[in-house]
Amino acid sequence: MLQFRTIGLFFWIFCFSGTQAQADLQTVIRGGELLLNGLTIFKIAKGNSNASKTTLEQVCIKNKLTEKITFRITGKGEDGEEIKKELVVQNDGKECLLELPKGIYTYEVILSNKEIYKKGEYRFEESVVITIKPNA
Repeated sequence: MLQFRTIGLFFWIFCFSGTQAQADLQTVIRGGELLLNGLTIFKIAKGNSNASKTTLEQVCIKNKLTEKITFRITGKGEDGEEIKKELVVQNDGKECLLELPKGIYTYEVILSNKEIYKKGEYRFEESVVITIKPNA
């Protein structure tokens, strides 16, 4: 919606400014079309750049429990190499993994007494913040 307002503003400036017109209406419309196509190309390029990445910028873990936890993930990279990461997150804290390859990982949330609190699989496709909360 904001892009249409911006284009409308440019169109208004070109068509209705107080200076004498140096081009006819058809040339102004063609210029507006070129401007719109240029903005569309930038939007498409921005959207595709994120989809073509094979790594995530960050995956963050928030701990809302009353004790510290260990968050452990295991997965395989595109080249078949096994990936193991481990984070220790203090109570009411947040820690992040940077540059994690996209994929399906198994995870474990381990309490300070070495008891497994949660376990499962998660598909990491985009940067995310995972909050570990007490069971209600």
